Amino acid sequence: MNGHEQIQNAFRVALGGQDGAGFESAQYGLTAGWDSMAHMQLIAEIEATFDVMLNTDEVISLSSFERAQEILKTHGIDVCA
Repeated sequence: MNGHEQIQNAFRVALGGQDGAGFESAQYGLTAGWDSMAHMQLIAEIEATFDVMLNTDEVISLSSFERAQEILKTHGIDVCA
């Protein structure tokens, strides 16, 4: 599984869904199921999947699939398609 598939899977696990596809437009508060509890599960999934520890500012600013990709890139992880 490549990095892009891994991040899609993290979103699928945290937000629910049949497969990882379709999360590229996901946004906190606008995507069904992405509430504060799902947000913390998403953070945990991303940290476990990519073996990173997100800091408080990153956790707060992770508000979209695109932003998650940007944050991981700062950790040296390329998850773009």
